[in-house]
Amino acid sequence: MPKPKSVLIVSAHWQAAPLCLSAPAAHTPIVHDFGGFHPRYHTMTYDTPDATALAHRVAGTMPDGESLYEHPSRSLDHGAWVPLMAMYPLGDIPVLQLSLPTHDPGRLLELGARPGPLREEGVLVIGSGFMTHGLPFLTRGMLTKGEVPSWSSDFVTLGAAPSADRAVRTTVEGFMMGFSKRSFQTAV
Repeated sequence: MPKPKSVLIVSAHWQAAPLCLSAPAAHTPIVHDFGGFHPRYHTMTYDTPDATALAHRVAGTMPDGESLYEHPSRSLDHGAWVPLMAMYPLGDIPVLQLSLPTHDPGRLLELGARPGPLREEGVLVIGSGFMTHGLPFLTRGMLTKGEVPSWSSDFVTLGAAPSADRAVRTTVEGFMMGFSKRSFQTAV
């Protein structure tokens, strides 16, 4: 997969209404929104360049009447920076995170379709969240039997696909403790 011009990521960890964009400023510190891990994980950084131009492009894709709040201090949560560290470890790509403003699947698909055309401009649109989670399942056979639950191995991101009839290809490169080591989706 060629390196994108910029990245727009939607993480299930940021549920906020109205619809919000993370802070676009360069060097915005990341959010360490987790607990129970070794202290070294709370000192990790993912320093990205300015994403103001991307913020303007994303805002321009939203329908009239859709409130889009550009949060001045909200940075990338672990549902965004962890996969990005694996995919683009240099942190040299402008990145923004978009909140999930509702749990309504139809509304989320509609919102997901809005930034889809930015893909033609080199913007990688990523959905992150549930597929990489499930720490309680570690004790239920994943470590001892090597069973990978379907919610971790099968997932679909549809909103940003170029059209509903085009397939979305999911690439999963191995599992460790039942979690995908590296996965991403691209429209075919």
